[in-house]
Amino acid sequence: MATQLVKTPETLHRIRFQDCDMLGHLNNARYLDYFLNAREEHTIQHYALNLGELAREAKSAWVITKHCIAYLRPANHAEQVLIRTQLIHFDNSNLVVEMLMLSEDGLRLKAVLWSEMAFVKVPGGTRTEHPDELMDMLEQLDVEAVDYDPDGFDERVKRLRKELKRERHE
Repeated sequence: MATQLVKTPETLHRIRFQDCDMLGHLNNARYLDYFLNAREEHTIQHYALNLGELAREAKSAWVITKHCIAYLRPANHAEQVLIRTQLIHFDNSNLVVEMLMLSEDGLRLKAVLWSEMAFVKVPGGTRTEHPDELMDMLEQLDVEAVDYDPDGFDERVKRLRKELKRERHE
């Protein structure tokens, strides 16, 4: 029997002093680092997928082609935040990963990121198709409950905020 992959892994991260602005808030540019580091951790821990090894061995890698980010609440120095990541769309050579930064209890949304990526040959950077074994894994990881629309980022953020508000009041 095949092992069920975790579709929406999450990890706690402490906001570090050197990553903050003068107000003690996580610097806007550093959100990307926290999100991408969390996703890398999730892919290694949950999918045994080391992106550096993939680039070396398969001579292919994902490169980011677009970010959509919403900053909703500050992440403060020394605060623990919960970061969730999930695959919300893929095709033969692209994927979109949604990443959420939440309060430690998971009930308050601090930021949302959509990262669009293209699968490319290394070196050269020309687009290539996902190999069959990656397509199989992506199929298992795709969170179908998220109805992905390339122009629907703002609507998705609104829905997430509503869902969390409802959870807080239950």
